[in-house]
Amino acid sequence: MSLRIFKYVWFFSLLATMAILFYVYASLPLEVMLMDGDQPISVSREILFYSLLGVMALINVLVFVVAKLFPETQNDFKTWFYGFIITLNLFFVTLVNFSGVYNSGEKFDYSKIGVLIYGSIGLIVLWSIAWPVYSLSRKFLSKQQV
Repeated sequence: MSLRIFKYVWFFSLLATMAILFYVYASLPLEVMLMDGDQPISVSREILFYSLLGVMALINVLVFVVAKLFPETQNDFKTWFYGFIITLNLFFVTLVNFSGVYNSGEKFDYSKIGVLIYGSIGLIVLWSIAWPVYSLSRKFLSKQQV
């Protein structure tokens, strides 16, 4: 049951990520500033768009690869993997929104969006650690019951 819920949440996170990518792409200038400072780094918006689109496509295609590689008996891992891809999509949403705000030309307090960026990275780290902890706890708890 939880696998089915995670599949739906993953699908809607993919749709939201793509919609936000298209929305921000439409508002970006021709040259997107990635980093400002002594040596500013900028890239054309098409290169940024297609590279982000490619990375997001590769990451989200892994859902289908994992579904084909692992049998039906490993639904726990597949559920965790769907959740991991959802957290990565959340990170992409945060990253794309930040690049859109950074290049908008409006005055914005960037310290407030830092919490979202670090929070999404922290969520990725926590979700990555969750599977080894879960699998080890199941291994040790199943041995104690025998």
